[in-house]
Amino acid sequence: MSCWRKSSFSSGQVSAECVEVATPSPGLILIRESDDPAAVITTDLVPWAAFVRGLKRGDFDHLSGSA
Repeated sequence: MSCWRKSSFSSGQVSAECVEVATPSPGLILIRESDDPAAVITTDLVPWAAFVRGLKRGDFDHLSGSA
């Protein structure tokens, strides 16, 4: 069984609007939305690392309305 983790920004939130990540085995990344836990996206470290770099760089800020 995977241990799902979510952002510390979501801690204590009543809302189920967050993304959760699990690593059930080395190199495997699972991603899901809290409000639809049955829908899981599976990827590996290379595309996940590229996605995280893009997040940190601000490549997706325009999608959140915070840019």
